[in-house]
Amino acid sequence: MRILLVLFLAATCGAADLRFKAVGGGEFQFDTGVLRGTLRAGGKSLGLTSVVHVPTGLPLTWFNGIFTHYRVFTANKRYGGGAYLWPSVATQREDGSVEVRWPVTPDRPFEMWAVYRWTAPDTLDLETGVQAHATLVNFESFLSSYFAPQFVNSLVYARQGKRPAFVSAEKAQGVWQMFPRDEAALALIRDGRWKILPSPVDWAIRPPIERPLGMRRDPASGITVLLMAPPQDCFAVSTPHQTENHRSLYLSLFGRTIQAGESARARSRMVAAVSPSQKRELGIYKAYTAGGR
Repeated sequence: MRILLVLFLAATCGAADLRFKAVGGGEFQFDTGVLRGTLRAGGKSLGLTSVVHVPTGLPLTWFNGIFTHYRVFTANKRYGGGAYLWPSVATQREDGSVEVRWPVTPDRPFEMWAVYRWTAPDTLDLETGVQAHATLVNFESFLSSYFAPQFVNSLVYARQGKRPAFVSAEKAQGVWQMFPRDEAALALIRDGRWKILPSPVDWAIRPPIERPLGMRRDPASGITVLLMAPPQDCFAVSTPHQTENHRSLYLSLFGRTIQAGESARARSRMVAAVSPSQKRELGIYKAYTAGGR
């Protein structure tokens, strides 16, 4: 079914071009026939910005865009204002993907890298890596995504009642809401990292995630952006209440100690769809974690 969908998108939107195109100054553009926009606008360490859903012409993003590396933590420690502010170098690989690297510095005892790769006209894969130059206790890369104002539905696939379900982030449940993987993840979240100035966050803890899978949806057009990660790579999914002005969704990646000299990686994926059924949403996730398309 997934292969048929990709073939349909390619046929209706023209031949799919899954390569990023360097436009100078460390910036890259893309047009897959389904999604069009920019990676690393102005050469900054930003994810996908100015993203447009080509078939409808509707914008998907604003602010810092989709899959921007934001806060980086170890136990009760935060490394600056965010990885998107750190100097970085980006290069294009032969397959059309883009690799970003942040070097080790005196106040950051690790190197980070990220590879952005289109794997279908509606699907972006991201691999985030870290090389530890000192022991990184409970390392976390907090991956942020910000959506256009019409994306007023925010849901996370969590355990609620007897069956897992997509749980909406209602205002009554708190401004900032986090869905942890388990008790160990909750302890990590509460170790003091989110109390550090500036801009501390007081998270309202919601039900545990069933899978690291969340979505932002535009109810008028039905455009739905699914964000996901393998269970071992993501220990929480978080969001403000769904109509809060940030219109954001976050994945907490890694969540484990990385020993000096060790490297580690975490995967994540974005899929854009129009009015997908819950069966299809879960099928997309199942195919992803099974290593399929």
